[in-house]
Amino acid sequence: MTDDTNTCHSPEGTPEGKTAAESAVIMTHQVLPHDANPAGNVHGGVILKHIDTAAGVVAMRHVRGWAVTASIDRMDFLRPVYVGELVTLKASLNLVGRTSMEIGVRVEAENLLTGEVRHTNSAYLTFVALDGLGCPRPAPPLIIQGELAERRNRQALRRRELRRQAIAEERAAG
Repeated sequence: MTDDTNTCHSPEGTPEGKTAAESAVIMTHQVLPHDANPAGNVHGGVILKHIDTAAGVVAMRHVRGWAVTASIDRMDFLRPVYVGELVTLKASLNLVGRTSMEIGVRVEAENLLTGEVRHTNSAYLTFVALDGLGCPRPAPPLIIQGELAERRNRQALRRRELRRQAIAEERAAG
């Protein structure tokens, strides 16, 4: 991030708002043998790397600048992904704070021989927008459009509150 010689400051002004659709991405990756264990199941870390990449693209598209992973709130492995399948990652913004953004990522695997598509993973990640010195900077507000965006935003606000409570409890426990 920054060294002791850099001083972070908050620039004046608020960036113009954007909708989740303006930064959402759909990325694909065909699973190859080097992505998997000897049983042919994709390593969880491989899936996690693709999730982090997709979420990072969403964050950078939203802020049109640098953004870094601050946390991964949840990572659910629902079903395995196998060698030869096509992995599709659907990522979009759920919530934008002053400098941080929650991005949800849904992972689906498609058997290219049968056409079967199944939901395999879900994750919520928090990214922070950075300026040229590596200091947090304001992110454009999220313009909520539609029932789905409203629901995702409400759920993200609840998750943020739960994260804050957990952090407070950890600090209080010493």
